[in-house]
Amino acid sequence: MSSHLYNSTVVRVRWFVRRFGASEVLLKPLRLAFAPWIVPRLDPKSFSFRGKQFRCFYSQYNMTWAGERMVEIPIGKDLVEKAQGRVLEVGNVLSHYFPTGYEIVDKFERGPGVLNTDILHFTPDHRYALILSISTFEHIGFDDDTPTSSGDKILEAIAHCRSLLAPEGRLVLTFPTGYNPDLDQLLESGRIGADRLDCLLRVGRREWVECNIFTALKHPYRSRYPYGNALVVAEFNSLSVPATSTKPA
Repeated sequence: MSSHLYNSTVVRVRWFVRRFGASEVLLKPLRLAFAPWIVPRLDPKSFSFRGKQFRCFYSQYNMTWAGERMVEIPIGKDLVEKAQGRVLEVGNVLSHYFPTGYEIVDKFERGPGVLNTDILHFTPDHRYALILSISTFEHIGFDDDTPTSSGDKILEAIAHCRSLLAPEGRLVLTFPTGYNPDLDQLLESGRIGADRLDCLLRVGRREWVECNIFTALKHPYRSRYPYGNALVVAEFNSLSVPATSTKPA
């Protein structure tokens, strides 16, 4: 994995320009530098999701106020707080913002309590009420080292995660549209096999409204606003529960 972006500064810069655009090489450091001044002065914003009101989450770390994490973090935190049983997070995200007492698997990012392994190699001796992954699955097979196609590996990872769920457990993935073309194709064709799909559309710098998957897929990544412009929340039941197809009519 020596060529992976976590292990090489040059590779990481090339990857960053390819994924986020050359302008972000300048803009991101500026946002980070001014974040201590910007964040306290941002107007509170709320959004509605699944019949509940959430407050947009602003943090200096990873500039949540500038991208889709402003809505992913409160949704993810709410799911964790409501979980009845063991929780697993795939991709180390929430621990950067809140204390977490559950298991975390992250292939590359090191941290306290984080198990560094590919989710496909993770075989615990127990099952989970909730497996949550925030802005991680769009990177599978797309930004990591893999000889297979991104779409195939994403489907394999989803199936494996579902096999780790308790009978009434849920796998919930959040990710932006327009980042990984293979993932977008899985969504458009219905091959992703989610039991429920909900989406949020960015209509202002810190304003989001609910929309359907067809609308979400029309909005490219980092256009009109930086980073994600539409967010998908995909939910899957345990493999012991028959899946419901989300293939468009």
